[in-house]
Amino acid sequence: METINRKLRMNGLALVLAALAPAAAMAHGNVTPQAVDVSTLKPVGEDWLASNPYRKNAEAIRIGSSAYNQNCARCHGLEAISGGIAPDLRYLPTGDEGDEIFLNRIRHGSTRGGRVYMPPFEGILQQEAMWAIRAYLETVHEE
Repeated sequence: METINRKLRMNGLALVLAALAPAAAMAHGNVTPQAVDVSTLKPVGEDWLASNPYRKNAEAIRIGSSAYNQNCARCHGLEAISGGIAPDLRYLPTGDEGDEIFLNRIRHGSTRGGRVYMPPFEGILQQEAMWAIRAYLETVHEE
C-alpha cells in the first residue's frame, strides 16, 4: 500500500510540474533572436529605406507575422496586443510616419537610464525582415 501511495504522490507531482512548464517557457527574459527567411521577398539593397516597400504584400505579411511571433510577441504580445510589458503595436501610426517610428525603434532599440527596454535589431535582423514585420503590423492596426 505504501508503494502505491508513493507512486500516486510522484504522479501528482509530475502532473503539477507538467502544468507549470508552459508558464516557465512563457517567462520574459534573455532570449536569442530567431532568424527570418526572407528569400521569397524582393531584396531591398544595402541602403536603409524610408518607407516600407512591402506594404500590403501578402508574402511579406506572412513572413512578418511569423517573424513577429518569434522575435517580438514575447514583449509586445500575440497579434501585437500588449499585456503591459511593452507598447501595444496595434496603435503605431500607419504609412510613412509609422514607418519612421518603427524603423528607428527596431534598428536602435530603446534604453533609458542605462536599462535596455528593447534591444537593437540592426545587424541581427535584415532590413527585409524588419519591413516584413512592419507590413504585418499594419494588418492588425487599430485607431
